[in-house]
Amino acid sequence: MFTITRLENPPPESIKSQIMQMVIDYVTDIGMVGIVPSNPLYPLYQYGVGFEVNRYQEAMDGSLGLSVELILALDAEDPATVIGFLLYLPYEDDPEACAVAYMAVLANRRRQGVARGMLTAMLARYPHAELACFASKVPCFETLGFQVLGARGPQVLMNTRDHASNGRLAVLDVEPIYRSEEVMQIHTYLLNQQGRRAMSDAEKNRDRHLDRLARQADALVVERLGEGALAPAQRPLRLV
Repeated sequence: MFTITRLENPPPESIKSQIMQMVIDYVTDIGMVGIVPSNPLYPLYQYGVGFEVNRYQEAMDGSLGLSVELILALDAEDPATVIGFLLYLPYEDDPEACAVAYMAVLANRRRQGVARGMLTAMLARYPHAELACFASKVPCFETLGFQVLGARGPQVLMNTRDHASNGRLAVLDVEPIYRSEEVMQIHTYLLNQQGRRAMSDAEKNRDRHLDRLARQADALVVERLGEGALAPAQRPLRLV
């Protein structure tokens, strides 16, 4: 059993650390690159996506001009234990709309309704919700009321309605994260550890993997909506 709680302010460190551990453990599912553990670049994305999630949690105090909310699933017998989290971004000028940014559930607590419970709590507040996921996850979200709108790179864009919100979404500009000194240090360490050839092969394998995911996303969109749905309208973004 579990309980659901919603936060509008930064969580305490004990909660943050559990969320960060889930990001590290499940970065393949959480990150939009879908990097696999066997790829030597995996530690780089563990750090990068972890930094993204941490920045969003910090931004819950309003310091970055972002609107961020967090839903937690807590163990009913041990409320200090986080078994799932859902971090989402409300639209600035559409009070009914939000976008899912990151979601994860502990591996040993999946298929117990945790994700459904968190999404239901979010939808009670923001019924017009969007998310992006890999093609393999689409059937799961369809059972939760989301429908396919189109493809966005390696992911499928889904929404609870048959159209995207016309509102504007403030999101974190993650490009500086991946140009940061910390990321460069990790890359240098991996380069020294793995060798230039291995790192070059890792980048090629990552890119081929992304191409496969993009083909899968396109194929699923065509299956659901037809050829004309491969280029969905881009949502208005405000980078912060």
